[in-house]
Amino acid sequence: MGRTKPKKKVLSKVQLEKSAPKEEPTPAALLEKAQELIVQCDYELASRFVRRILEKDPSNVEAKETLGVCLLETGDVEEAKKVFQSLLPPSPGAPSVPPPSAHFTIQCAVNILTAQLKGKDRAMDGNTNDDELEMKNNVVRALVGQVEIWMDPSYDLCFEPEAEKTCEDLLNLALQTDPNNAEALQALASVRMSQQRPEEAKQCLEQAWSVWKDLDTDDPKLPPIPSRLILVKLFIELALYTPALLVLHGIMSTDDQDVEAWYLEGWCFYLMSEQAKEAGGTIDELTWEELAKDSRDCLETCQVLHRNQDHPDKPILEHVQELISGLEAQGIKPSPVEEGEEGEDWEEVDSEDEDGDIEMQ
Repeated sequence: MGRTKPKKKVLSKVQLEKSAPKEEPTPAALLEKAQELIVQCDYELASRFVRRILEKDPSNVEAKETLGVCLLETGDVEEAKKVFQSLLPPSPGAPSVPPPSAHFTIQCAVNILTAQLKGKDRAMDGNTNDDELEMKNNVVRALVGQVEIWMDPSYDLCFEPEAEKTCEDLLNLALQTDPNNAEALQALASVRMSQQRPEEAKQCLEQAWSVWKDLDTDDPKLPPIPSRLILVKLFIELALYTPALLVLHGIMSTDDQDVEAWYLEGWCFYLMSEQAKEAGGTIDELTWEELAKDSRDCLETCQVLHRNQDHPDKPILEHVQELISGLEAQGIKPSPVEEGEEGEDWEEVDSEDEDGDIEMQ
């Protein structure tokens, strides 16, 4: 009897589906689906499809553009701004020819939000609510973000002949949306300073600060720390040292580990010391030596925090070291650490040696 031929095993359709490798959708298919969802105004789901593309290909320009649109439509203006800025030089990985959307898509979102605001104004008969306030903030942030791009010297836009008028128009729209918005007023102050109009810049800054300077440190209406640090820089540039120090005091009462705050306080005291020395008098009843001493103490603290946090802003550390060298040359020494102070003030920023003693870095 001959050998029988083995029967072939027949697989069911279900088994075939399970055994067949599942094909991943192509980036083009994912992008097409995301764009369909955007047309349907389902921005949350669209962003999920786009993020799948970016997980595999973080430099995909179309995916980044689409994600930026989704973020704008959902009101996440700050994240959208970061996405669009990543498409512009000098950002690493930016395409050689940035897409126009990186500059202009934000305006589309502003138009949408402005139209929504007008509708709310009619519906509310002038009464405001939290949603409307948040929408106004989103519109202003988007407009200020565009102004920052136009003013940034790392982009070619600031050299265009229409740059000044564009910034003026954007800020006028921002202040029409929210006349007392601190971020818009600070941005206007920056524009006025670039136009060599310091008195008008001071008025803008004082108005911006007056909106929130009396708020408690935990009040949600208080601007975020990065925005307040920008205000400090503008105050210092205009030699308004006392308000700069008051703003810094509020920041440090919230976060006493902020490297940039310590740097700016040290820089502020340094400039006050130079001013007092040149005038041969005092500032706020402090001599130039006392101001210089305060400056050195702040700069020393900044230096320690910078190194312990491995802070990415290297130019800050370089300037701090330059200022410390200048103070050292004037005979200004750092304040000695008093007994009991070392463990209290430096506990979070200093390391311990093998014997358990605190080691200053």
